[in-house]
Amino acid sequence: MDLPVNLPEKFYLLAYDPQRERLTKHSTLNLLLQAAALTELLRRGLLREEGRTAVPRARDTAASAGLDPYSAHLLGQVQEKRPHSWSWWIGHARTGGRDQPTRWVRDGLAAAGWVDVHRRRVAGVVPVTGIVPRDPKVREALAASVTAALKSPLSRVDPADAALTALVAAGKLRSVLSSELQGRYKSRIEKLAPAAGPVPRALGTALIGHKVGAVLDGAGAAAC
Repeated sequence: MDLPVNLPEKFYLLAYDPQRERLTKHSTLNLLLQAAALTELLRRGLLREEGRTAVPRARDTAASAGLDPYSAHLLGQVQEKRPHSWSWWIGHARTGGRDQPTRWVRDGLAAAGWVDVHRRRVAGVVPVTGIVPRDPKVREALAASVTAALKSPLSRVDPADAALTALVAAGKLRSVLSSELQGRYKSRIEKLAPAAGPVPRALGTALIGHKVGAVLDGAGAAAC
């Protein structure tokens, strides 16, 4: 079965909960996809770590071939800015407007024929966009690759599946990996994490910062 190649695309499809028939992790999905894109660039050798910062390597046409639109866009941003930490890049994912990761990845998947996009207005006013995977078996296969990464001999786990599993765990994507399973396979997840480099740890830091920021914003709004 053909599957998407890039980590942001895989993660986006896994964030779709077939039982609820909708995407999950709405408040943090932009950050999670940003982490997936950084990992994809790192895995391809288009980024490297230097002093805990993300630094672009020299342009490599071969490594960039087949890169998903958002990862290519993010690479351009990293090349234009001074070096920042991995958690900085994750935390500064756009969460609104046309430049947000969710929009880029969704539209790329739609253009490639992996999902159908449905737009409607709630109460005739509020615009809402939903997606439906064209072939449910694609998501099933991606979820199965995460399960296999947890249970197969470590030497047989594809590095891309190891990186995906580490991101799923760091992002607490419960539609794929329940709290019970994450606890049971904690040791294995730690062994898979190096495939994603410093990104899973940085994702954890960024998510804490996001949560604290949301709490402070709420407290500030309540005080007004």
